[in-house]
Amino acid sequence: MEAYNVFKDLAIIIVFAKIFGILARKCKAPQVVGEIIAGLLIGPSVLGLVQQTDFLTGMAEVGVVLLMFSAGLETDLKELMKTGPVAFLIACAGVFVPLVGGTLLYMGFYGAAPWGSEKFYMAIFIGVIMTATSVSITVESLREMGKLRGKVGTTILSAAIIDDVIGIIVLTFVVGFKNPDSNPGKVVISTVLFFILAFVVGYVLYRIFKKIDDRYPHTRRIPIISLALCFFFSYIAERYFGIADITGAYVAGIVLCSMRDSSYIEEKMEVSSYMIFGPVFFASIGLKTNIDNINGNILLFSLCFVLVALICKILGCGLMARICRFRFQDSLKIGVGMMTRGEVALIVAQKGLSVGLLTPVYFTSVILLIIVSSILTPIVLKILYARDKQAE
Repeated sequence: MEAYNVFKDLAIIIVFAKIFGILARKCKAPQVVGEIIAGLLIGPSVLGLVQQTDFLTGMAEVGVVLLMFSAGLETDLKELMKTGPVAFLIACAGVFVPLVGGTLLYMGFYGAAPWGSEKFYMAIFIGVIMTATSVSITVESLREMGKLRGKVGTTILSAAIIDDVIGIIVLTFVVGFKNPDSNPGKVVISTVLFFILAFVVGYVLYRIFKKIDDRYPHTRRIPIISLALCFFFSYIAERYFGIADITGAYVAGIVLCSMRDSSYIEEKMEVSSYMIFGPVFFASIGLKTNIDNINGNILLFSLCFVLVALICKILGCGLMARICRFRFQDSLKIGVGMMTRGEVALIVAQKGLSVGLLTPVYFTSVILLIIVSSILTPIVLKILYARDKQAE
């Protein structure tokens, strides 16, 4: 593909994403819903105007990293510490219930499998895909409504980060049982080491950044160095610890969230994220979808897969939130906010393909889950918050 074609693709994505984002807001839906639909429309499934490329995949990855960095910057650290233990319990329930639900779904369609068989591991892996949570769309929706800094928003953010870590550990264990060369215990140690390193290095960097901020307040060098820190943490997390890069980006945001100029940094990040990287990320979800190979059996399985995945997240996270003494309405918001799937589910599914735990035909189910959850979650969250406003 000629290098200059990327400019045509970016122009189409930005224009369509903006138009459909405006239409979504006119329909009282969050803007991200329109951007995802725009990606589906211009992608190979409908008009075929834009094809997914390595360049666009890289742009989308930068987009989600910036989004999670901004989420970290907007986090209230005191509220995060307060909700940490509760978020851990919610995350555990949000992994366990979908894991069981996905396994039972596969066995319900294709029959029970004996322990240790190929079919058994495939059933378990369907459950593993369901455990992944993508909080980026929920973050953007809560930000649009001005609810990201609240107790519910902070709990969802904390639980989603912990959820991804637990999901990666579960994935490694499943792959480890399937592949004797893998070391499931190593990922546990790596995860613990990453957060220890993040705490120690993060505190040192916070003191350094604070001194720079005191000496050169409200200058552009602060956001520039902060962006470098975001990318550095993302790289370290993925390259050396096997943790999702978005977790590293979120931790980088947490490190800087207590700075005096944290809102100024976030404001500068928002410009590039809003104008180009964000639309590319959300549109890429639609671009990845290809419905050419769907038959009746796969379609039925995919519909059940989506339904079970959504219900299990709401039940697991919502019930645990209720047990932790959240109001029923807030528990429902947490359950709904945790049901989105995105890049982590795609990474897990791709890993399954590479090790033989998933066949390509089921990738359609994962894409359908990502699209449905990405569209439904912002809409349902907006309805739930609107009801709160009416009640007040």
